[in-house]
Amino acid sequence: MGAPVGHRNGHGMGRRVGHPMGRRCAMACLLVLWVSTGCSLLHRPQPPGPAPTAPEPGEWVEEGIASWYGHPFHGRQTASGETYDMEAPTAAHQTLPFGTVVEVRNLDNGRMTELEINDRGPFVDDRIIDVSRWGARELGMLGPGLARVRLRILESPEPVRCWRVQTGSFREEANARAEVRRLEDAGLPAQIVSTADGLHRVRAGPFQTRDRAREVASERGGLVLAC
Repeated sequence: MGAPVGHRNGHGMGRRVGHPMGRRCAMACLLVLWVSTGCSLLHRPQPPGPAPTAPEPGEWVEEGIASWYGHPFHGRQTASGETYDMEAPTAAHQTLPFGTVVEVRNLDNGRMTELEINDRGPFVDDRIIDVSRWGARELGMLGPGLARVRLRILESPEPVRCWRVQTGSFREEANARAEVRRLEDAGLPAQIVSTADGLHRVRAGPFQTRDRAREVASERGGLVLAC
């Protein structure tokens, strides 16, 4: 007898093609391929976005929880490149451009102060701003440590016109000079910025675009800073 209709013979050749099970398997394979391709697109790293821009002065930005920070960060370098002074009217925000001046109002007691953004943070859920110890004193939140606040933009920074790359920070000035020579040998302008706490920071640049500064930072290692 011949092979029954719908079954395969000994050579793997069937008398009917397009079996429903085969179609379902093919469709399943296509679905897996589509999903895997879609996921790879969704999780593909995105290029860095442009520098953040501040809302127009006078706009209410956000409400949330404020905290404050002092020691051991006092005297350390902030994300903007400045040295952190806990007795200065400054604050850290996750997205507002450096140099933005904000009005911070304590919603618990009505006290208010003005602070300049020069650092990044806080990196804790539900907190929107980290103020200096000076700011915490003005807002009456030194003791509690936290307060409900409202932020409003008072002054937006001027557009960044150039960028530098800090490639090192040295206690010995001779080491800083050696780093400058290495940068200059690579065709990069460089300078030494000495701080009150005895550090000698080497910065390459200026560069006209942030992309060029990032390229140098990637090649030489360093921190991109606005001029």
